[in-house]
Formats: sequence, C-alpha cells, structure tokens
Amino acid sequence: MLDDATAPLLYAIPLLLLVLWHVHGHKRRDAKSAEVIREVKEAGLTEPASLHPVIDLAKCCGSGACAKACPEEAIGFIAGKAVLANPSACIGHGACAAACPVGAISLVFGTERRGVDIPLVKPTFETNVEGIYIAGELGGMGLIRKSAEQGRQAMESIAKRRRSDEPLDVVIVGAGPAGLAASLTAKDRGLRYVTLEQESDLGGSILHFPRRKIAMTAPVNLPIVGKAHMNGISKEELIDFWSGVMRRVHLNMKFGERMEAIEPDGRGGFRVVTTRSTYHARSVLLALGRRGTPRKLGAPGENLEKVVYRLLDPEQYRGQAVLVVGGGDSALEAALAVSEVAGTDVTLSYRSDAFSRVKPKNRKRLESASDAGRIRVLLASTVKTITADAVEISHGGKTLDLDNDAVIVCAGGELPTPFLKKIGVMVQTHHGAVANG
Repeated sequence: MLDDATAPLLYAIPLLLLVLWHVHGHKRRDAKSAEVIREVKEAGLTEPASLHPVIDLAKCCGSGACAKACPEEAIGFIAGKAVLANPSACIGHGACAAACPVGAISLVFGTERRGVDIPLVKPTFETNVEGIYIAGELGGMGLIRKSAEQGRQAMESIAKRRRSDEPLDVVIVGAGPAGLAASLTAKDRGLRYVTLEQESDLGGSILHFPRRKIAMTAPVNLPIVGKAHMNGISKEELIDFWSGVMRRVHLNMKFGERMEAIEPDGRGGFRVVTTRSTYHARSVLLALGRRGTPRKLGAPGENLEKVVYRLLDPEQYRGQAVLVVGGGDSALEAALAVSEVAGTDVTLSYRSDAFSRVKPKNRKRLESASDAGRIRVLLASTVKTITADAVEISHGGKTLDLDNDAVIVCAGGELPTPFLKKIGVMVQTHHGAVANG
C-alpha cells in the first residue's frame, strides 16, 4: 500500500506533465505566430484587403476556436491571445467570428491607417438618391450569406416602388452574392428586371479569390432555391452551384456588359448606360464588389481579346507565350501557376524596381522559378504596345519585342467611389467600421 506522502505524487506528476505540455504547446504556437508577424511586417503586408476581424483582447479566452475555423490560417497567438497575424491572407468570410465562444471578434472594414469608403444607405438599402439602392460588399457587407440576404431585402423594398410607366422595374448591377439573390427575388416577385455583370461569369469579387480557397462557411437562404447548405465550400464549388441555379431558374443576366453611367430620365426613373445598350428602369440596385473595375494599362492594343484581367485556368495557356503584368500577390501567383503548365513561356512585367508588398513565400517561389528559367522577370518595365502576336515593353532604356499569345493584367481595381459621388450618392470614409449585419 502507498503511504500518505506517496499517494499525492501519483496524481501530481501526471498533472504537472500535462501542464508542462500545455505550456510548451502555447509557447510553440506563440513563437510560430511571432515569426509570421515578422515576415508580414518585412513584406509590408500589415493592412487587410477587405472585411477582417478585430479581436477584443479583454474578452479573448485563447480557446483557439477562431484559428481552427480560419481556412486561410490568418489568425495566430501572442501571449495566449488571438491576433490577426497575417492580414493579407484574410478574405473576410467571417468564420472566425462565428466560431468565437465568447464573442470577442468583430468584423470591420478599414483600419486606423487605411480608411474605407462606404455609401450611406437606409434600412431599406436605398441611398440618399431616391430609387438607387446598394446591397452587399459595396455597402459594407463582405460576408457572402449576409450579402445574399441584403440583396433579397433590397429587392423586397424595390418591389414596393414598381410602376408600369417604365420598361423595367429594376436594373441590377453585379452578379455576385447580393446580385444573384436580388435577381432570384425579382423573378420570384414577378418584377421586370435585368442583371448586368462586367465579367464573363457570375461570382463577383469571389472570382478573384485564389483557386480552391474556402469561400463560404455557412448555409444561405435563397428565393426560389430555398436553403442551400454550403459549409466549407470552395470558390469553384460555389460558382458551379450558382451557375446551376442561374440555368435552372433562367435568370435574365447579361455578362460581359459593363455599366458606364446612371442618369435620371426626368420621370422618376433612370437610364442605365452600358457598353452595349441603354436600359430604362424605375429603380437601380448596385450590387457591386469593392474591387470595382479592373485597372487598365492604357496601352494600345489592350482591347484585344487575348488581354484578360484575371487568371481562370492556367491550362488554357498550354504551349503559349504569356505576359503577366503586375507586382502584387495575384500577379506573382498567376505567373507561377501558368509557368507550371507544360510548354508555356512566361514573362512577368512590373513597373517598379522591386516587389515590395508580396507574401514571402510567393517571393521565394518566384525567385526559384526565375533561377530555373521558367519565368522571365522584368522589373522597372512598362507595356508600350500589344499586338495580335507580340508585345512591346520598355525596359532598361530599351524596347523589347516579345512574341506573345496572351496577356494577363493583375493591376488591381479602381474603386467605384468617384462614380457614386458623380451620381449623387453620399459616401463616408470609415476607419475600422463594424460591418453591417
């Protein structure tokens, strides 16, 4: 039998080992996060691109549920408290906030250093301009399921304004989550509508997510369709689902048609001018992403069909000479993806003399690809002319003529703020504004 002095040790030793193991694990976790934060600061990637979490350290219990829920591994830990360790990796689907057991996470737009312009909208989603509505990401909502809900609610408000003296009840601009839900609601309510999308496919800002990224982490209710269970669904799976809905329901969507102007028609409605036509409608719903219109190069020949502004499928460039233009992560990732396809000849052109704001892993991968001769990197270069089978690039005081089959421009987007102000919509700049629910 154990004496009274020995018995407590049998319980204390395993408990002590468990505590030591727990402390060691937390130290390793903190050290890993500290290294990520150091690399992020060196790369200048400390500002999140869009909707992102802000963690109340006074409430945070350090459970780790938020980090486990984040598919992008953007959340780390310092001194046992959660932090947004890798802001540039965050794509704003909000899984961390939903997973937090103590409600310590708020989802916000903008930071103290970088303000974000958000239009003023009423509870009905109508702006200060009567008849113009905004829903989704442009209005300060980055979560896919809530953007879809806003699109539905905005269309319910628009349905109350319908009038028979306009050819259309509403023009919906944008075919992302809010635009899709709004289109379904318009069809369900029997409204005369058309949905315009400048891209060649639906998806909105999600089209620009990295390949195979988790885009949605919660179910969503859609008019006509019902409840769609899409937990942990990837970008590609989500777009495939929406495409199936569009075909099955026969939504009136026009792709590759960019809205250029919205003008009052003098009768209480609007003329919506696009690159292809003019539409007359009682109301307009702007369901645009914050990315806006892709930034152009301004080079002759940029209107050729071989010039695109995002990478869809690297395989389509097999055996081709491809020019990628840009200096951010999207440009590097596009160039790297295409270079891995057999028979491609890839050139990366960037106007600055260094890649100053890219993830360290992308920088290292590009250096390896360049050293291996898979990618030709032209820093401090400018695209001068694009022709059917070549590109002309200014580099190092010389003009280079390169054979070319395709051009992928990854130069970011132009925010629609100037357009909103032009049509009279009031916009406020927010520094860390909590996202609308």
